[in-house]
Amino acid sequence: MKKEFMRISVHVCMCAAILPGLGKVARAQAPEGPTRLLRYADISKDKVVFSYAGDIWIAPRAGGDARRLTSHPGEELFPKFSPDGKWVAFTGEYDGNPDVYVISADGGEPRRLTFHASRDIVLGWTPDGKNILFRSDRISAPPARTTRLFLVSPQGGPAKVLPVPRGELTSFSPDGTKIAYLETSQEFRTWKRYRGGWSLPIAIYDLKNNTYEELPKTNGMDMFPMWNGNTIYFISDREGVMNLFSYDLGSKQTKQLTDYKEFDIKWPSLGPDAIVYENGGLLYEYALATGKTRQIPIQVHAENLQARAEYKSAAQNIESYALSPSGARAVLAARGNIFTAPAEKGSSRNLTDSSGVHELNPAWSPDGKSIAYLSDKTGEYELFVRPQMGRAETRITTDGNMYRYGPVWSADSKKLQQKTPLLGQTASSLVGRSGG
Repeated sequence: MKKEFMRISVHVCMCAAILPGLGKVARAQAPEGPTRLLRYADISKDKVVFSYAGDIWIAPRAGGDARRLTSHPGEELFPKFSPDGKWVAFTGEYDGNPDVYVISADGGEPRRLTFHASRDIVLGWTPDGKNILFRSDRISAPPARTTRLFLVSPQGGPAKVLPVPRGELTSFSPDGTKIAYLETSQEFRTWKRYRGGWSLPIAIYDLKNNTYEELPKTNGMDMFPMWNGNTIYFISDREGVMNLFSYDLGSKQTKQLTDYKEFDIKWPSLGPDAIVYENGGLLYEYALATGKTRQIPIQVHAENLQARAEYKSAAQNIESYALSPSGARAVLAARGNIFTAPAEKGSSRNLTDSSGVHELNPAWSPDGKSIAYLSDKTGEYELFVRPQMGRAETRITTDGNMYRYGPVWSADSKKLQQKTPLLGQTASSLVGRSGG
C-alpha cells in the first residue's frame, strides 16, 4: 500500500510539471530555413531520400518540401535508390527486427525481403539493379563483432553471401565485377581522429578472380568508398576533419576534394552524377563533373510527435532515492527532477521543476531540513542544496569540469562529502553548505 501511494503521488506531481507546456506547443511556429538532422541520405538524378525522426522521406534534389514515404512506429533507416531511381531499399523494423525492405519512390506498401533474426543493414544496389546489397552478422561466429556482405533480389528470395570473409561499407564497380569495401568500419563512433587497429584500408576485391588489393593508406580513418567510373571516392580525417577525397585507379593519385574545417562530412552516398552528404546537420551535394558543392534546402513538415507534451509517470523512471531522517518522506530523482513523496499521507512535491536540466543523486541532510543533489544546469554537474520544503537553491561547487558521485552529508548537517574519480581511485573532499 505504501509503495502504491508513493507511485500515485509522484505521478500526479510529474503531470503538473508537464501540463503548463501545452499552450507553448500549440503556439509554436514552424522553424525557418532548411530542416536539420536529415540522416543517411541518398541521391538520384532528381530526388533526395533520407531518414528523419526514424521515417523515410523524399524531396526534390533542388530542395523544397519533403514527402513522407514511411510512417511506422519502428525505425526506417539507410534508404538507397535503385539505379533507375524508381525504388528505395531501406532497413526497417516493421516486425520488430531490422530487415531489408523495398518501396516505390512514389510511395506505397513496403515489401519485406529478409526474415532473419540478425540485423540486416542496407548498403546499396548492384549496378544492374537486380539485387540489393546489405550487411549482416547472421553467419558470423559469436560474439557477432563482424558482418558479411549479402545480396537479395528486390522480388524476394534467399540471400546470397559474397565471397569475402567480412565486410561493411561497400560499393560496386560500374560493371559489378569488383567491390571497394572496408572489412570493418566505425561510422557510428563519436570519437575523433582515431588511429588504432580498427582503422583499416579501403580494399578492392575482384569477385570473379578472387584477388585483393588495398588503396594507399595514411594514418587517418578512411570510410565510405564510392566507386564511379575509374575513381573511388571516400571520406578521410587524415588532415584532422572528415573531408571528401578521390583515388584515381589509373594514375594511383589521391586528391582532397572538400576543405571543411569545423564539422566532419558524415554519411556520404553516391548518385548518378553527385555525392550527397551531411555536414553541420545540413545536406549538401558534391557535383562530380564540376567539383562544386551546394547545400540542399529541404523542409520537413512533420508532426514531431516526440516533442508533444504528454503525461509521464515519474514512478516508472526513478533513478535514485533516499529516505528522510524520520522516514516520513522519501526524496526521489526521476526524469531529471527531484521530488519528495510521503511514505503514507501527504502531498508529493517537485522541488526542482526544471526543463532541459538533469538533476540526480539526492541526499537528505541528517537534520531533515535540506536536500543536496547534482545538477547540470550550468552545463557541467555541480553540487546544489535547497530546503526540503522548497524555495531557492544554493550552488555549492563551481569546478564542474570533473565527474562527481552523489553527495554525502556529515553527521551535523554542516558539510558535504563529494566524491570524484581520480586516476582510477575515488577522491573525497568536504565542502561547506555555503561552498568552499
